[in-house]
Amino acid sequence: MNLLRVLDALLQTCSTTAAGRQIGLSQPAVSAALGRLRHALGAPLFVRQGRRLVPTGHALTLRDPLRDLLENTESLLSGAAPFDPATAEDVFRISGSDFYAEFLMPQLADHLSRAAPFMQVHLVDLVPDRYLDTIDRYDVDMAMIPGTTFPPWIDHRPLHRSRFVVMDRLGHPKLKTAHVRPGEAIPLDVYCDVHHILFSPEGKSHGIGDEALARVGRERRVVMTLPVFSGVCRAVAQSDLIALIPEQLARRVAPVLGLSIHAPPMEVPEASLALVWHRRATRTPAHRWLRDQIAMLLAPLDTPAV
Repeated sequence: MNLLRVLDALLQTCSTTAAGRQIGLSQPAVSAALGRLRHALGAPLFVRQGRRLVPTGHALTLRDPLRDLLENTESLLSGAAPFDPATAEDVFRISGSDFYAEFLMPQLADHLSRAAPFMQVHLVDLVPDRYLDTIDRYDVDMAMIPGTTFPPWIDHRPLHRSRFVVMDRLGHPKLKTAHVRPGEAIPLDVYCDVHHILFSPEGKSHGIGDEALARVGRERRVVMTLPVFSGVCRAVAQSDLIALIPEQLARRVAPVLGLSIHAPPMEVPEASLALVWHRRATRTPAHRWLRDQIAMLLAPLDTPAV
């Protein structure tokens, strides 16, 4: 089992030094264990590329079955011990936009301080175009992302829905000229005439609003993208740009930043957000407990159907 843990750590880190730190062995001990593994399997498992170990194709075929074997073994050995959040010292990394820095983390901090005071939770940025890769590589334990069709190795649960609204600064000159008051829908011609700012961790200038416009044969001009919602809101407050953002966030920041809220002129589908994780963690008690807490805390955000 020790050799299998060494191989598992090497497949995760691609470094004998980092693997040793992860499982509590010295770098020479890990290198020696790798030699024994290579001899036992009769095939090379890694090739060196600079300072990095690159797994061979054969090693990659072992990665997921090996992880499943180790986690099932851990589950069997610890299954009799009930999970107690009051004494748990687990550390979790969660990937999500800064929407959740606003709507989840303050509540979670308060909840954990009472229910699981020794647990650590880190919210980290979404990795552009590689949300699921970060889960597969153990960089994060779970992620909060738009729901879609996920690969078989991903488990997920719905979190909440969000409608989209348009935000602009109070007194926006073009909206004022068009006699569009706060709370009113923006006419389609005005919406397409003004310049837009878009939330996009990837820096893409095409989003859900553009898809909605394309369905009615129109387009807009996105002149800026930002990777965080907070930056989008502040840029709107200090410019003549407008933005399409989740309604929950708009209603929270509008009074503080001097913004007005409008219904979009076209039909924009609600976003369905999901909590996703690798299926290897589905039965892990601490992971399951934290998923339940997150879902509970975010449930009030769900936009009721109208």
